[in-house]
Amino acid sequence: MSEDKPAETVETAPAGDANTIPNGKGHESADMTTATSPAQDSDKEVVPNSAQDASPHRTADTEANRADSQEFLSSIDDKKTTRFTDFEGKTSFGMSVFNLGNAIMGSGILGLAYAMANTGVVLFLVLLTVVAVLSSYSIHLLLKLSGIVGIRAYEQLGYRAFGTPGKMAAGIAITLQNIGAMSSYLYIVKYEFPLVIQAFLKVDKPAGEWYLEGNYLVIAVSIAVILPLALMKQLGYLGYTSGFSLSCMVFFLISVIYKKFNTPCPFSDYSFNATLVRTSSVNATDPGVIDPACIPKMVNLNSATAYTIPILAFAFVCHPEVLPIYTELRNPTKKKMQHISNISIAVMYTMYFLAALFGYLTFYGEVEAELLHTYSRIDPYDTLILCVRVAVLIAVTLTVPIVLFPVRRALQQMLFPNKTFYWPRHIAIAIVLLTLINMLVIFAPNILGIFGIIGATSAPCLIFIFPAVFYIRIVPKEEEPLSSPNKILAFCFAGIGFLFMIMSLSFIIIDWTSGSSKASTGH
Repeated sequence: MSEDKPAETVETAPAGDANTIPNGKGHESADMTTATSPAQDSDKEVVPNSAQDASPHRTADTEANRADSQEFLSSIDDKKTTRFTDFEGKTSFGMSVFNLGNAIMGSGILGLAYAMANTGVVLFLVLLTVVAVLSSYSIHLLLKLSGIVGIRAYEQLGYRAFGTPGKMAAGIAITLQNIGAMSSYLYIVKYEFPLVIQAFLKVDKPAGEWYLEGNYLVIAVSIAVILPLALMKQLGYLGYTSGFSLSCMVFFLISVIYKKFNTPCPFSDYSFNATLVRTSSVNATDPGVIDPACIPKMVNLNSATAYTIPILAFAFVCHPEVLPIYTELRNPTKKKMQHISNISIAVMYTMYFLAALFGYLTFYGEVEAELLHTYSRIDPYDTLILCVRVAVLIAVTLTVPIVLFPVRRALQQMLFPNKTFYWPRHIAIAIVLLTLINMLVIFAPNILGIFGIIGATSAPCLIFIFPAVFYIRIVPKEEEPLSSPNKILAFCFAGIGFLFMIMSLSFIIIDWTSGSSKASTGH
């Protein structure tokens, strides 16, 4: 895009030059110079044209040659400044909402009922609202910075703020965050896919069949489904698969709400030796008596509460995908992209709360870290839950390519910043990433550990710390001094990020060392 090209020219400048132009003022002046130079040149041409009326043909030839040379030089300049991040925006508003919504929605929704059980309904709602609002404000900062400096790459914002260290920090955080996300998605495939096949085939006790082995199924899904989608040249092409993925999660939500009104409380585990026994003896003898285990808690604090903030932060992380989606948006403007972000976050916020609420009100304190496993305790052959499992598998599988794109872009920004798009490199990075993620999924001990550690480190950086620090650094002091309200708010925003990170890591470490870690229950 035309507004990216001046920024890309500065990106290739030496580090010293980048430090001398720490904000967008240099770009604005450069753009003004570029825009006014043709007019100045044409003004200079006026005098000789009027003075040489006797040779109009010569003047016309001179102007034609000048126009040809300018067009030729302009085409050369375009070729020099073209980067793999330069796209002509063709993605519609709706497809962009689907892509960003799919980036937000993921396996995190399966753990939110567990989070509510360990915080209480009111505290969960407060935390979810705070994280959603802060995430929206963080995207606002990223878009504002992108408009100031004319850069639509998270890593290059880090470079503009702190040079190479800032660029590397942003790239590493995006890589770790999204690898953790993809690992959690494939971890669900590893453990849910065999159960789905087992239920379809009515196999009570597997005898080691290869098609019931999760590790083999993860590799097969990665090769057959994820890899072809990950090889797409642009993120916008995945809008249709993102829409289908979100439809699957809507089906999941509807099923959770339906099950709330068709599941007795308390419930008993399914037994293979007998039919399902509903132990609602208290209600059977006296319908007016409510079992204490079936009373929702408004506020609940325990050791498992430590996982709530990381899970929520991880559930709303879409920041690595924001600028790539913005780059490929048709007729992009900051206001338009902010609307896309607000709509996506609002829809996901509603779905998150409803799924958590009705999942919690179905099982209360018995809800597991992975909601679908709790339904299996009632009846592993429930047709509706079987369909929900298939829908969730499809949704998380189709989310992996969306999350892989920013990782590949970050690696290219860090390792090949001045290279144009090259298919062999594009394909090789995708294959290496999927291989690494498959190894993590096969050898990772549990999914809750992934949620906790990744959510407590990279998520606060990408949501709170980096956007705030980049804003403070890039926006010139002449426009907004450090004492201005916007920069004071940015300082507070960064402080919240550090507080979330330290608090979450501390709680998780204490939980582990006390021997009461919930990680063993896993997703």
